[in-house]
Amino acid sequence: MLPSESRLRRREDFATAVRRGRRVGRPLLVVHLYIGGTTAEPANPHGAGGNFLPARAGFVVSKAVGVAVVRNRVKRRLRHLVAERIGDLPAGSLIVVRALPSAAEAQYADLARDLDSALRKLSASSPTGAGQ
Repeated sequence: MLPSESRLRRREDFATAVRRGRRVGRPLLVVHLYIGGTTAEPANPHGAGGNFLPARAGFVVSKAVGVAVVRNRVKRRLRHLVAERIGDLPAGSLIVVRALPSAAEAQYADLARDLDSALRKLSASSPTGAGQ
């Protein structure tokens, strides 16, 4: 289960990850990663008063993926996959995982493979996000 402090809830957090972060597309999903610091969200209600915010994740599963039952299944699978990997992300980073319509028919292992591939690609690129 993804801990409460590791979840993206605010629209501004999603927008920051999507607009200012790096993006990698895969056949089943698109992953946006913004590696922020402690100053990324100064008025963050999830900050525990410390200098380091935890990595936080959010999910976008649109109606194009399928009916509500299918969307919820895809979202549950993605949450579980990200929960296993969120500790490997830098503190203060924001990750948004957007499921593509092909994720509806995908197996759990296929989603894991695409997520791992996207995270490897994002971690191999420059951590500072040149041009931002």
